[in-house]
Amino acid sequence: MRFGASAELAAAARRRDILIGLGQGGLIAALALAVFFTFFGGSFKRKPAVASAHRPVAVAQAPAPNQPPPPIDRRLDFGKVRAPLDVTRVAAWAVREGDNGSSAFAIVDKRRAQVYVFAPGGRLLGTSPVLLGYASGDTTVAGIGNKSIEEIRPQERTTPAGRFVSAPGRNADGKEVVWVDYDAAVSMHRVINSNPAERRLERLATKTAADNRISWGCINVPVVFFERTVLPNLGHSRAVVYVLPEKQPLVAFFPAAAPPQVLAQAGSRRGNNAKP
Repeated sequence: MRFGASAELAAAARRRDILIGLGQGGLIAALALAVFFTFFGGSFKRKPAVASAHRPVAVAQAPAPNQPPPPIDRRLDFGKVRAPLDVTRVAAWAVREGDNGSSAFAIVDKRRAQVYVFAPGGRLLGTSPVLLGYASGDTTVAGIGNKSIEEIRPQERTTPAGRFVSAPGRNADGKEVVWVDYDAAVSMHRVINSNPAERRLERLATKTAADNRISWGCINVPVVFFERTVLPNLGHSRAVVYVLPEKQPLVAFFPAAAPPQVLAQAGSRRGNNAKP
């Protein structure tokens, strides 16, 4: 009996020691966890999404269908304006062939010192008298864009003819311009009236085009017309500017704008001379 009782007492003592050890281990683990969460527990919390100051939070969206731009309704429309025949021919050709793409376009009639601005489809947006280069002529002097004003001779102050892809920009004074021929430093801009002796405003106001030749080659436009018609349509993206010749025939620069009978004859000749 004594031996059995001693064994039971020894077993009970071992169980007590194990329970005490487990309790102490659990207490130590609890203290360790408490210390860990005190210092690091905040990083495990779920934080609300906050938009970055530099980049918005991305939101998943269905991809937009790759749709082509709507077609342009191309139809030449001068409204109530009766334009000269050569202006009408170039405008009709540009609209018919879509030569201007999706851009607005302008036609500068040098013989009458007039500009016509069109919407991409061919609707006339406005017309205005302009000032042009002092010297008559349809070509520009090579390298004139690199010359200073003082180096340009009077006979070199021409406004070149042709088809130009224009671009908005600024001149050396920081003023808004529409570059027509950048290499030749020819642009379309507000009329410059810094030299009263040139009487540029008075020249624009007369009914004749004979006194509209005064600039160094640039196309001077009345301020109101430039700001209301030129800038909104030609001053924010590339456009097309057609400058009609004054010395040479129209077809020298715009062969496709010839009269219909001339085009028909040319087509007939090409057909007769075509090789089988």
